[in-house]
Amino acid sequence: MAKPFHFKLDKVLDYREQLEEQAKAALARAKAARDAQAEKLAGLEARLAAHLANQAASSASANDMWLWRQYKDALSQDLSVARVELNGLELKLQRCRTEAVERSKDKKLLEKLKQTQAKRHHDQENAREEKENDEMATIRFEPHDH
Repeated sequence: MAKPFHFKLDKVLDYREQLEEQAKAALARAKAARDAQAEKLAGLEARLAAHLANQAASSASANDMWLWRQYKDALSQDLSVARVELNGLELKLQRCRTEAVERSKDKKLLEKLKQTQAKRHHDQENAREEKENDEMATIRFEPHDH
């Protein structure tokens, strides 16, 4: 009867799988945050474009022009802040992506080792079993002397 294969680094493999899952989750969160910020930025750009398109309506009085300019400046400032935030989130997303790739490589390396060791174990067990069968056949063989 062949002995079952036991991989000595199973706990390490489980740990690396857990780290990979955590990295994938962090990547998903970073992507969602980046997408939300990109959407926010697009909204601000649309509001600024609409505001600039309404410039003629603001020429009614000095107060309207001042309010129009203040709102335009505030939107421009918000846009700048949103762009900086988006760039930071892009960097974080890239770091998370790199981390997820590294974790995946670490796990795959151990999985490959496990497969290699399992194949070697299987081959050794087959060779041992074949040797035992050959020995039994040799012992049972009765030469026919006529």
